[in-house]
Amino acid sequence: MKQFLTAVVLTLAAQSSNAAECITNKANFNSYKQTLAGTAQANGVGQRGLNALAGARLSGITWRFESNPRNQTGTLQSDPARFLSKRSGGSADAFITRTRSKITSNKNTFAALEKRFGVPSSLLATIWGLETSWGGYLGKTPIVDGAVTLSSYCRRHPKFQSHSIAALKMIDAGMVPAQKGGGPSGELGHMQFLAGNWLRFRVDGNGDGRTDPYNAVDALAKAANMLRQNGWRAGQPYGEGTANYNALKSWNDSGNYLRAIVFAAQRAG
Repeated sequence: MKQFLTAVVLTLAAQSSNAAECITNKANFNSYKQTLAGTAQANGVGQRGLNALAGARLSGITWRFESNPRNQTGTLQSDPARFLSKRSGGSADAFITRTRSKITSNKNTFAALEKRFGVPSSLLATIWGLETSWGGYLGKTPIVDGAVTLSSYCRRHPKFQSHSIAALKMIDAGMVPAQKGGGPSGELGHMQFLAGNWLRFRVDGNGDGRTDPYNAVDALAKAANMLRQNGWRAGQPYGEGTANYNALKSWNDSGNYLRAIVFAAQRAG
């Protein structure tokens, strides 16, 4: 096994002169994979994870988004209701109504999470709806392809390489298969976590002894735990300018996204 593992690493990483720390041309993707293989092994990724990296393909949807100059500049402030409508494909009122319905149909789960972590049901249900339409669409991009493509791109590399290595560690540990579908940036499961965040804040929400981002209860529990670990204060307001609003930035630092969360959660609660 040791010889096989060494062969995988050599296949990807031996030609250091051809390796690249990050890339701006997708033709150099395999070169980036060579560099990442060495870094991944140094960070404890084993045979299964390295095999997944060897088989990773550049995600076209991820690359097109990152290389489009229109996506590399700031966005104008959007009305929260309009943002919700665009994101959900329906009206803001319809989204809020569905959020209330999800709270009702999962009332025991949400009540337990709110008691344990102090995060309101309406907030968790709103984020769940915005991320995956309450589990209705979990993504189709293989998670290793998305994570490695994003971390290869030089503009994103410093922030996201750790998440690509975390994705390989998850594959290595058998938490998820390499070809499991996710978001175009390697986001996982019901709440679309980056892999590094999942490993750091994961919680066994349903008590089955596992932590699975594709299980709704585990995913919601992890989201609540992440907010609490980033300063969430139970029973306190969470509008702009509050400590809890700052805690929400750990989830997503987009002002438009945060304002939409607050707008919907305050009306759904």
